[in-house]
Formats: sequence, C-alpha cells, structure tokens
Amino acid sequence: MEPASPIRTGRTLDLGMLRRDIGDVGPVTIGATDIAPFPEARGALEDRRSRGFHGGMGFTFRDPDTAADPTRTYPWARSIVAVAYAYGAAPRRADTGPVVARFARPDAYRGLRSALDRVVAVLRGHGYRAEPVADSSHLVDRAVAVRAGIAWWGKSSMVLVPGAGPWVLLGAVVTDAEVPPSRPSARSCGSCTACIPACPTGAIVAPGILDARRCLSAVLQRPGVIPRPLRVAVGARLYGCDDCLDACPPGRPASAGAEPSDPIDLIEILGADDADLLARFSHWYLPGRNPRYVRRNALVVAGNIAGQEALAVVAGFLGHPDPLLRIHAAWATGRIGGRRGLAALRSALAGESDDEVRAELASAIAMAPGP
Repeated sequence: MEPASPIRTGRTLDLGMLRRDIGDVGPVTIGATDIAPFPEARGALEDRRSRGFHGGMGFTFRDPDTAADPTRTYPWARSIVAVAYAYGAAPRRADTGPVVARFARPDAYRGLRSALDRVVAVLRGHGYRAEPVADSSHLVDRAVAVRAGIAWWGKSSMVLVPGAGPWVLLGAVVTDAEVPPSRPSARSCGSCTACIPACPTGAIVAPGILDARRCLSAVLQRPGVIPRPLRVAVGARLYGCDDCLDACPPGRPASAGAEPSDPIDLIEILGADDADLLARFSHWYLPGRNPRYVRRNALVVAGNIAGQEALAVVAGFLGHPDPLLRIHAAWATGRIGGRRGLAALRSALAGESDDEVRAELASAIAMAPGP
C-alpha cells in the first residue's frame, strides 16, 4: 500500500494523516493514547469484583492486572489507536414481539471489525506492527477510549462519544508506531442522571457503577438459570437491553428516525433446530455457542408476552431433555396458565425426577392463573 504522502518519521506517526489514509469506513471516531497502564481502571475492576458486581463474568474482571496494563500482552507496542464505531442508526426495536438490542440487529460488530481491519492495513502498509483488539480480556477498551479523547465516562458505566452518545462499539489497534496522544476528553454527564432510573432492575447502583448481577443485558448472556425475581423484568427482551441508552440525551440525535426492525416470531424461534438458531444468531454471544440459551430466553419472553396461542409449544418444553429448558418452560407455562396450562404442569410434576425442576413446577402451579 502506497500512502498519498509520508506519515512516518522514524517510528512516529501523524494521527491526522492516519485518519486521511484510513478513508471512509463508516461512522467511526479514532484517537490515540500511549501504552501506559490504567491504574484507576484496574482499581475499579478489583473493587467491583470484590463486591460481586461482575456477576460472574470473566472478560476484564478475570485478570484486572493484565487488562489494565497493555504492556503485559503487547510488550512491543508503543501506542494504542482507539476506535469507536457508532451504530445508533441501526433499526430500533420491533413494534411487536421479542426485542433484540440495537447493536445486534443486525451485527454492528461487523462494522467495527471492518474499521479495525482498515486501520491495521494502513499501519502495516507503512511498515508498522499492528494488532486489532475488540471485546478482549486483555484491554480495558472504555478506559482506552476516554484517555484517547474520543469519549467520556457516562453514569451508566458506559462511555459516550460526541455525536453518537452511548450508541458505540469500542475497539483498538495496538501498534509499535509512536502516535502523539490525543488530549483526554474533559466532558462529563454533568447533572444528568437519566440513565439511572431508566434501568428496569436498578442495576446502576451509583453513577458509573453497574451491578452486572441485575443488568438484563448481562443476565441474558450468562449461562445457567435466570433468577426468578428477574424474569418478569426481562419482559420481551430476547437478547440485550437498550433502556439506559434510550434514556441518554446525548444519544438521541444519533438514534432519531431509525426504522423499526422486522418482528421476530417467538413460536418460530422455539420451534427452530440448533443449526437454524446458530445460523440466524451467529453474531450473538451464547455461552459455549449453545443455542439452548436462545431457547431459554425465548421461554422467559413467552411467559411475559405470550398467550394461550403459544401454550402448546411452551408446554412442550416441559418434557425436553435439558433441565434448564424444563425450568424456564415451567415458569412460562405457569405465567400463561389456564386449564390446559395447569394440567400440563401437574402432569409434568408427576413424572419429573430433577429436584430443581420439581421445585420450579410446584412454584408454577401455585402461581398459575386459573381458567
């Protein structure tokens, strides 16, 4: 790749010329910072992990020392190019049926990956070493974005980018080029607290501090049983939650005018086989790449928004070989209720041997609305 004009002197790179050479890669903002550690981010990760706020997630909580010190993973690097990809113009939630977070309808990460690949290609074309980093446990990407001047910390614990608000996906490119650092952002949310009361489960426990145990976006991606007290709050959410983002004033211009996404057929999701679900939702994070978690979430959604028309399909999962799905089917069947729902629950209880499933069936029978 031949640059339009030189952008390097020794190992130094001009960020403005890098932006020019990258060209149009969509709604992308870039900045630069050095490779120094992020001690405040490390401290925050350690504090939240000690208080259980990580909700069992690994990611950067797994090893805060490594996540907050880029030199541990990239000892050869001299700079980090921070990249924010804005997806606020993606389709908004469908008017009816299950809801999917905006970044996942369609796959906004495709745009981020494309932008990162372009930055890498330009850097390598000029003779630098460069590696893309996205959704990695090796780098605190939000702290990188703030120090690189492209974002500021939001009270939701997300970062906000001028012109895009919180509707961004973050990535970075580590490089051995010496890029003069951008000036860190001096902006803040000021007195605005709109995101805090917008959270349906009160997961934003203090400005900038999120309890992932209650965050529905995290809950719907975690393995295991969705806690019973959170299931009603899940509502129609099949994957992700946008409530704090929707409430954020700086993000409203970026998302204004977006068309609704195509409705999702809940019965179709529950009836699909593994191959169909993995093909359709390959860009979602599913623990172990197991489609059981799409079905688990769909059963909870069914218990919140479906009626008698879905009962046969939902109750059919009471006999599923996977006890995780039997648990959530019991809850959903109890929520739908009716004479047929109660009969299905009682029949399932008579033949169930798993203690956890039996407890869920008994609870569902007790709460089920009658005919």
